Amino acid sequence: MDDELWARIEPLLPVVPRNPRRPGRKRLDSRRVLCGILFVLYTGISWEFLPQELGFGSGMTCWRRLRDWNEAGVWQRLHELLLSELRAADLLDFSRAAVDSSHIRAMKGGPATGPSPVDRGKAGSKHHLIVERGRPLRRPRYLYADRGYDHEVYRDKVRRFQITPHLARRGTGHGSGLGVYRWVAEGAIALLHWFRRLRIRWEIRDDIHHAFVTLGCAVICWRRLRTALCRE
Repeated sequence: MDDELWARIEPLLPVVPRNPRRPGRKRLDSRRVLCGILFVLYTGISWEFLPQELGFGSGMTCWRRLRDWNEAGVWQRLHELLLSELRAADLLDFSRAAVDSSHIRAMKGGPATGPSPVDRGKAGSKHHLIVERGRPLRRPRYLYADRGYDHEVYRDKVRRFQITPHLARRGTGHGSGLGVYRWVAEGAIALLHWFRRLRIRWEIRDDIHHAFVTLGCAVICWRRLRTALCRE
């Protein structure tokens, strides 16, 4: 993990004081544990098979920290922090936003799952992703989406925020021209599913799966920011 990324994460982590009466075993270094969490996110390996020789601690230790840090809001704040830095570097286009979604198999079921329309009705989860959302208190002028969002309910909700919806109509042929704008959302989904742990949902608990998704989004933002910083 980059030192620059760790410098942004470390201040967000909650401090857990040791109990002097029951000190027990010293907690494993947080940076090592985070490397273990990222290893699982990148490779998709099961927690119990996390190699001990890597020095990241046990899979259960990494799972607990992922849970605790998610409950403390670490991943959400990290994502927001990196988005703010991208905004400050003028690396986001706030005039338009695009939304898309993707179904993934949920092998063990759990909350926030349902029959997948693209996988013979098997249990799955749906990743909704919106890109280039804009600065705080500022809205995009246009929102682009494919036929899956073709419903007047969605159009009305978007118009309430004074945003013009451009949603492809069901039953119409391809070639609407919306792909010129929507490809960024499809590309972002491809980047997100580059993490093997997010191609298939193995977590029964939806909060753990959401933690992985938010962390993955933060890593994608960091890569974009790091590339820009290296060019300077």
